Amino acid sequence: NSKLRHVEKDVLIPQIMRDRAKELCSDKVQAFTKCCQETGLLMVVKCRQENTALKDCLVGYYSDPLFYEECKTEYLKQREEYRATGIKKKRQKITSNV
Repeated sequence: NSKLRHVEKDVLIPQIMRDRAKELCSDKVQAFTKCCQETGLLMVVKCRQENTALKDCLVGYYSDPLFYEECKTEYLKQREEYRATGIKKKRQKITSNV
């Protein structure tokens, strides 16, 4: 049964989208984080370019219908495995050591 509840459509699938988008935009996340760490209180002014690049990357994924469908398929697969086994699988986060 692939019918989605409200919480699945509005909370659980968007959470997968956010996590995956952060992984896919990790270079921009790192650039923004590094800029903020280096500039301190002036980050609002000095890190504008990095912040814009990060937002553009994330929004690009959030507004992509194919990306939504990929994340929905991933969620449904996780839900099916959970229903079959009763074991909740934690999403592995991809981290890069740069």
